[in-house]
Amino acid sequence: MKMPSTYYAMVDPAGGHEPAALAALLLDAGARILQLRLKDASSREFLTAAREIVRMCRARGALAIVNDRADIARLAEADGVHVGQEDLPARMARAIVGPGRIVGVSTHGVEQARAAEADGADYIGFGAIYAGGLKNVANAQGLERLRAVRAAVGIPIVAIGGITETTMPAVLAAGADAAAIITDVVGAADPAAKVRALLALGPRVDD
Repeated sequence: MKMPSTYYAMVDPAGGHEPAALAALLLDAGARILQLRLKDASSREFLTAAREIVRMCRARGALAIVNDRADIARLAEADGVHVGQEDLPARMARAIVGPGRIVGVSTHGVEQARAAEADGADYIGFGAIYAGGLKNVANAQGLERLRAVRAAVGIPIVAIGGITETTMPAVLAAGADAAAIITDVVGAADPAAKVRALLALGPRVDD
């Protein structure tokens, strides 16, 4: 697959935003790919939010990815699912979401990245690139490890973890196809302006 944007938007309520409202803000500011991550929601709450956000993404021509839950992704008719190392393997997640859907896998090193690609992942997430971020990571992967992963796999890489508007250009230069950014967006005084600034840092694939 090709990433529709170098900015990979994340809908996570950790910043205090209601999911649908945050999704609308991100989409209206120009986000073209959006992942819904609701770690603490019930299945019913997750599905309700996913259906609403998938509808909004469809109306704006954006891709909607559901975090962790392949079943929710299928029921909501999302464009795909993103799974972690402790979730279903990519091949099994694809069996649930169905053919033609996107499957992304979180990875933390070259071996995991290669395994995800071999298992049929359409893209990988890699990080945490920098210390801090939403999860307050102490030991970051750094750009050198990102370069090593880039050399090891041929599928797109979405870098994540502590990335900001200031550091995003270096992350893209190190081989990431896109950067997933949460804290720098939801913590901004004007999140929509922040999204537009991030989008301006890299060309869209279809431009």
